[in-house]
Amino acid sequence: MFSFSSIEQYHARLKEGTVTCEQATEHYLQQIQAKQHLNAFVHVYAREALQKATELDQKRNAGVSTGKLHGVVIALKDVIAYKDHPLSASSNILKDFVSVYSATAVDRLLAEEAIIIGNCNCDEFAMGSTNENSAYGKVLNAADESRVPGGSSGGSAVAVQAGLCMVSLGSDTGGSVRQPADFCGITGLKPTYGRISRYGLIAYASSFDQVGIFGKNVTDVAKVLEVIAGQDEYDSTISSKPVQPYSQLAAIPGKKYRIAYFDEALEHPGNDPEIGSAIKKILEKLGSDGHDVKPVKFDLLDYVVPAYYVLTTAEASSNLSRYDGVKYGHRTIEKGIDLTEFYKLSRSEGFGKEVKRRIMLGTFVLSAGYYDAYFTRAQKVRNLLTKKIALIFKEFDFIVLPTSPTTAFKAGEKTNDPIAMYLADIYTVMANLVGIPAISIPLFTHSNGMPFGLQLMAGKFNELPLLRLSNELMQGYRTQP
Repeated sequence: MFSFSSIEQYHARLKEGTVTCEQATEHYLQQIQAKQHLNAFVHVYAREALQKATELDQKRNAGVSTGKLHGVVIALKDVIAYKDHPLSASSNILKDFVSVYSATAVDRLLAEEAIIIGNCNCDEFAMGSTNENSAYGKVLNAADESRVPGGSSGGSAVAVQAGLCMVSLGSDTGGSVRQPADFCGITGLKPTYGRISRYGLIAYASSFDQVGIFGKNVTDVAKVLEVIAGQDEYDSTISSKPVQPYSQLAAIPGKKYRIAYFDEALEHPGNDPEIGSAIKKILEKLGSDGHDVKPVKFDLLDYVVPAYYVLTTAEASSNLSRYDGVKYGHRTIEKGIDLTEFYKLSRSEGFGKEVKRRIMLGTFVLSAGYYDAYFTRAQKVRNLLTKKIALIFKEFDFIVLPTSPTTAFKAGEKTNDPIAMYLADIYTVMANLVGIPAISIPLFTHSNGMPFGLQLMAGKFNELPLLRLSNELMQGYRTQP
């Protein structure tokens, strides 16, 4: 029977001839069918994936050199364009829409011979923290099906968690990769803003959005990042900095890091006590191992979530104005109405409740009477945060935070309390506000049986040291259930 532990192990088995790409693909298709009730996928490309696998096996057997992701089975979040395939952002407004081009990240995966097996369920337009805001219904957490998988990239997280693919791509606007990775007990990386091209990623909040990566381990995430990162003429916000050898994760002998943490975060009254306690023990162990671990005063924590939701809803209001039912997407069938009413009905019928809430919030904070009171102030907070974090990274290599204040909660538990839902993002949104890389790694198991992780943040474009320390922590600091 096929089993997967890492891309490196899989490639070794392909080279030995003990497994084929076709066998691997068939295995994942069987698993997707067997675990269909988890609702992780919205479209599965079975025939196409098998055909690609057969072609790759033939190429390898002919002695032709193979790509870095040869035969690696990957799933895409339903906000990442794949030419001639459905793309709906899990929304009725884009029902039956087929993408006319591929995202740069997808083109780079395919160029290195990855196999795209399907696209995954998510919160509509990536707006949500539970994957309950989807036109396709909620996604279930494979560790406990009564609990949410996190969001908005919940389907992509569960696809890796439940063994439905090897790695997956999501998007992270305020924690939408790291929080579901935390809830599902896997690794989730949000790179520096501008490290991966956003071309082909459906926009939620353009100055926050970033393609992210899910994997079973840090090495697989690093391999995928090395392939999809780098310059792109189609994205004006992309960095020209060279792509580092992210897959070279061997620890540097004797290397000691400077690690900061915020007492305000670990002692926050909204935290599950077990989460703060577990992270403190890791910090103590890092200190005893010779790393320089110190608390840093951070008095802006309570401003992070309000600033984030003011700015992202404002950008969402602008970005989602293009979905009007005229050129593509849902169009009302109501007859005898004027153009204004046509727009209103098409958008009201097509968008879900959470998306409408955020569009209205964004429109409100951008309105003439409230622009300075909300939007301008939120931008000032973002500027203060950026300066504060830059100062911290002059003295430290990393910041350690919880990923989430709680483990995965029950489905429906916070549906009627959007404020509580938004506040659950308190530890993840900062990385998006200031554009730094962050990762959630699954180090712990709670007494309730659910996994939870530790979040590491680094300075801009310091993904390589971030991944190296993450890999060290996974190998030497992980607690067993």
